[in-house]
Amino acid sequence: MPDILNTMIGPLVLADWLSWFCIVTGSFFAIVGALGIVRLPDVFSRMHGAGIIDTLGIMMILTGLMFQADEAIVVIKLALILLFIFFTSPTTTFALARAAIHGGVTPGPTAEEMAESQKAKASAKDNKNKEAASSNT
Repeated sequence: MPDILNTMIGPLVLADWLSWFCIVTGSFFAIVGALGIVRLPDVFSRMHGAGIIDTLGIMMILTGLMFQADEAIVVIKLALILLFIFFTSPTTTFALARAAIHGGVTPGPTAEEMAESQKAKASAKDNKNKEAASSNT
């Protein structure tokens, strides 16, 4: 048996390694999604962060927990929870987006609008620098 499978408390089976891989990966995506909810600028972008938590984070954690389950009923219950989240999460996000649009929230600027905004800011800055240079002379 390779040394990587031996730990201080004894050998780990493949299911334990898969379980820990899924739990750690799911936790990573849950943290990234939570940071996205806090850091992203508008409601539509924040829904994307929440979607990462639902789809990748929770599903990987539940899959990891299925590898740790000793009884079949636990695996079935976790699979049912996973199936419920699989169907309800996109529906919830869709309903939330439609409610935001009907509430008057407009989606953020497009990439072209952001590029034009950057150009306008750069030209305004150049004009300001030219005015400052002409007033100094």
